[in-house]
Amino acid sequence: MPETPPLAPEASPPGWAGPDSFKVPSTMRPTIRMRLTLLYGGMFLIAGVVLLTIIYMLAAEALRNTGSGLRITDGYGLRFSSDVCPAVGQAQTVSQFNSIVESCLDTQRNAALTALLHRSLVALVGLAVIAFAFGYAMAARVLSPLGYITRTARRVAGADLSRRIELDGPDDELKELADTFDEMLERLERAFTAQQRFVGNASHELRTPLAINRTLLEVHLSDPGVTVELQQLGRTLLATNERSEKLVEGLLLLARSDNQIVERKPVDLAEVASQAIDQARSEADGKKVEIRGECREAVVAGNGVLLERIALNLLQNAIRYNVPEGGWVQVDSGIQHGQAFLSVVNTGPLVPAYEIDNLFEPFRRLRTERTGSDKGVGLGLSITRSVARAHGGTVIALPRLEGGLDVRCTLPIQ
Repeated sequence: MPETPPLAPEASPPGWAGPDSFKVPSTMRPTIRMRLTLLYGGMFLIAGVVLLTIIYMLAAEALRNTGSGLRITDGYGLRFSSDVCPAVGQAQTVSQFNSIVESCLDTQRNAALTALLHRSLVALVGLAVIAFAFGYAMAARVLSPLGYITRTARRVAGADLSRRIELDGPDDELKELADTFDEMLERLERAFTAQQRFVGNASHELRTPLAINRTLLEVHLSDPGVTVELQQLGRTLLATNERSEKLVEGLLLLARSDNQIVERKPVDLAEVASQAIDQARSEADGKKVEIRGECREAVVAGNGVLLERIALNLLQNAIRYNVPEGGWVQVDSGIQHGQAFLSVVNTGPLVPAYEIDNLFEPFRRLRTERTGSDKGVGLGLSITRSVARAHGGTVIALPRLEGGLDVRCTLPIQ
């Protein structure tokens, strides 16, 4: 399907400077950077104040307790005693006393500083845990609009282009991102609406003349007075018209299947495969191709008509590109690794591995791009891949060493 050309920008009326003319200058807006800076700066400032207060209280208590146990009991006879510094009792002179007291004070200060350091580290670790938890909660609160934008984008990815973010709050970077995303969604919705309208109009305009041509040809062929030459010409034109109808139907189906499926219903791949086998049975018998396999229940959510088209396209492709004699097609379905699958394996000519990707392109066949063939219009695998993608699944084809293909369509279960 050709890509939709980008929409041309709409002309602005005279004197209109665009939506940016009404916005507040960026230097005056409460930007995310400014808000986060103020938030985390204030948070760590408060944490620092609390830490300094705790250190001050611990230091005051340690210094107050340092000299409480040192006291002189007998100053007249130079006899001293202390519970904190027992060596004072050995002092015989004033100088000895001062030296011993100085040593005891140093010891007490070191002990107080060590205790202060240990307690400060414990307090710092506790405050760090609290600060990180508080910062994590605040960051989640500040960045919560991003989560809302992400959830809306996921809903839009499900082909619901009518949704809008419509983010409320300050005019910061996040709101600017949300508004830009809303504008993009609006343009995309208009483009998809125009595409759907075009597909609908094309469906009507292309089908009507082909249907009229088919009716006129059938009426002329039913006339008993038509010569043999005209009958041959009419049958040729009728076959060409039928081929054109198939081509139009394939193109329209390919255009519709590129979009996501909005209305989904439970569909059993086993039933889909059985219906496809019944429709292709006569063609397989005509080409002497045996259809075999085991279709087990595998319920998925999707569009039954489009899923049946996957099975029918794969089956018809396997029948038409098969060996002249003794060919077979194996069709299996079921659930494996938590996903539903539909597998079609067939005998046939050898397919180079580098040609597999080309087979899924529109109007491409093995080693040729011509559409003038009685095997189809070259859209079967392209439609299959598009329908599978629309259902959130994948289609993988692998060449068989003996010839033919092993094509597996995987879809999420309901």
